[in-house]
Amino acid sequence: MYSKEEVRLLKKKFWTDFASAYPKKWLLFDTKIKDFAFKFYVDNKKAQVALEIEPKDENLRKIYYEKIESLRTLLWENHVPDAILERNYHLDNGKCISRIWVEMPNVSLHKPDTWKQIFDFFYKEMTNFEEFYEEYSDYIKDLELNT
Repeated sequence: MYSKEEVRLLKKKFWTDFASAYPKKWLLFDTKIKDFAFKFYVDNKKAQVALEIEPKDENLRKIYYEKIESLRTLLWENHVPDAILERNYHLDNGKCISRIWVEMPNVSLHKPDTWKQIFDFFYKEMTNFEEFYEEYSDYIKDLELNT
């Protein structure tokens, strides 16, 4: 069992090592769409790469999600074949968002011997998500063009 300070230092080392292994400027929050962001996630059981759609306006969330959903076949066939699409994903704090993600189970932030697997997974899947977004961003951003 790690103390809070040990966990903090472990997380810091994890993210520093990832940035060293893959020194790339990721898109993440720079999508030019408010509350529409790509995220890395890791805990003591799994790693995830996700697109989270969480505008306060429920109608906007619905529109953006449906645009991604309309591109689902292209996402699966050309970019992220294992992506999971969930219109109503509930965060631990109770907030409901839309989420598209891919997961690697059985890895852990607390097990440095799994970090290389996580880093490779993060790099591959986020690169694929970003390529998908860059290819279809004009369509996704255009609120006048609905699905």
